[in-house]
Amino acid sequence: MHTAAVPMKTIGPILFAGPTIHESITVPLATYETPLWATTNRGAKVSRLSGGIIAAIVDERMTRSVLVEAASVVDALAVASALPERFVELQHIVSSRSRFAKLIAVHPHLVGNLLYIRFELTTGDASGHNMVTQAADDLMQWLLQQYPVLRHISVSGNMCVDKKVSAINGLFGRGKHVIAEVLIPRAVCQQVLKTEPALLAELNIKKNLIGSIAAGSLRTANAHFANMLLGFYLATGQDAANIVEGSQGMVHTELRGEDLYFSVSVPNLIVGTVGNGKDLPFVQENLALMGCAEPRAPGDNARRLALIAAGAILCGELSLMAAQTNPGELMQAHVAMERHTVTSTQNS
Repeated sequence: MHTAAVPMKTIGPILFAGPTIHESITVPLATYETPLWATTNRGAKVSRLSGGIIAAIVDERMTRSVLVEAASVVDALAVASALPERFVELQHIVSSRSRFAKLIAVHPHLVGNLLYIRFELTTGDASGHNMVTQAADDLMQWLLQQYPVLRHISVSGNMCVDKKVSAINGLFGRGKHVIAEVLIPRAVCQQVLKTEPALLAELNIKKNLIGSIAAGSLRTANAHFANMLLGFYLATGQDAANIVEGSQGMVHTELRGEDLYFSVSVPNLIVGTVGNGKDLPFVQENLALMGCAEPRAPGDNARRLALIAAGAILCGELSLMAAQTNPGELMQAHVAMERHTVTSTQNS
């Protein structure tokens, strides 16, 4: 088997000051976009000079939506209406297969005689792709046995929504819903980011918010969440295709006196610390580096990893937006860093 090497460096440390994480953490990012290390590192410096980033998990769930068909909407509706009363039975089916999978919600949705059922589970320290699919298979068998009016269509009916942009994931979540925030003194904005709090707040409204609306973006208002998220996913053994839904998120800014409140909301952050890809030596080293391979209660290492990912997203987002308040700065940085990298490689 051949492997594809992706350059990887650590950035930071990022200072966290929240109730769950209150420490400085060095974060690995794997990317071909070499300026990403420097720009995220600049955001990390801001975190240290601003008292730290506060990050919190708002919600967590992994999803799979099965698709079944009835002869008529009347039959499909009868099944959908009956499911809430049988929730305990559904929970038992899920728990009997796995110690870590727990069913927390069921959302039926009708389109004509088609019945889509979105199952939502917590999955411990695993990202949960396989866990929810196995649960969905078991639940599908039960449905077909209990309700002979139903016909199997697919274990995944695209309302999961796995690796596709959607409104439902932004509304109900898929993975960890994480918010990270920091209050940046004006002096730090001026000295480190080379800009003013008012300019960053204005840019967020006119670029991220209005620009995204004008473009028809779906529940997304950010500059480049995907860059940091991909680098983080590749460095920690995640399914990198999940950046499609993972990069959906919003930046919110406020002027507080002379200072800048800056936050990122990431509703679909899919990470795990166990499972496929996590046994690779470099992944194990990176998880250990961030304190995400410790003996903790089930799910706590994955939650810690999600909080750190959101912190890295905030750092990179903040720095890029600051650069874009200054004419020419973004391109000048790319030319300086990427040409230097190419020249160094050619001369080596």
